[in-house]
Amino acid sequence: MPNQDPLAVLGDIHGNAGALAAVLAHAKARGLTRFVNLGDTFYGPLDPAGTWAVLRDHPMPTVLGNQDRILLDDAPDAVRAVRDRLDPRPLDWLAGLPGTLRPEPDVLLCHGTPKNDAAYLLEDVATGLPAPRGQDMILADILPEAKGCTLVLAGHSHHAGLAKAGGITVVNPGSVGLPAYDDDEPPHVMASGSPRAAYAVVSRTAEGWDAEFVEVDYDWESAARLARENGREDWARWLSTGLA
Repeated sequence: MPNQDPLAVLGDIHGNAGALAAVLAHAKARGLTRFVNLGDTFYGPLDPAGTWAVLRDHPMPTVLGNQDRILLDDAPDAVRAVRDRLDPRPLDWLAGLPGTLRPEPDVLLCHGTPKNDAAYLLEDVATGLPAPRGQDMILADILPEAKGCTLVLAGHSHHAGLAKAGGITVVNPGSVGLPAYDDDEPPHVMASGSPRAAYAVVSRTAEGWDAEFVEVDYDWESAARLARENGREDWARWLSTGLA
């Protein structure tokens, strides 16, 4: 029989140890005991070592994100700077993570899509802003990996959302550690509009899956100061405003 306990869904922590600790405390205060992590755990100008210290004491099923993956490869200075702040243990942990994972027979975890950890699943950004993708496009991107699943959990876009495709519920929890950013392939922005840390709670119901999107207060100004001290004024702005 499937586990009926709600599942706290975390993703895109990006080395924000303060946001991660706040989300875990909030979820545990609600009585949640089951957690998953959708990847992009350490990358960013914040506190990857502190993030590892929190996660080491709170193990949970985790998949590899695209910016986790580049930490394991030869990489430019920004990536090496993160890697240099980590001892071998978290890097070894990353190296052992799968790209997709089924923590339950009918639940699939991935970072972007099951086929591509750097692709958006729920959003089309051709106009520069996120717009919902069609159900047929979503279904094409999750099959055949999600065959037999009733729930797919995916991150990467930092944009909280829910869609249903072919009888499968697809949930993106938003970002624990980085509420906004911009990118140039194609040029687009993602922005939650709030500096709070985000996660989702998914629950089985008689009608299928229900998702609650949660935002948590934490000391985002300290996170912004750390980003600024590490030469990332853009991250400081995103962290302190939730705007890009």
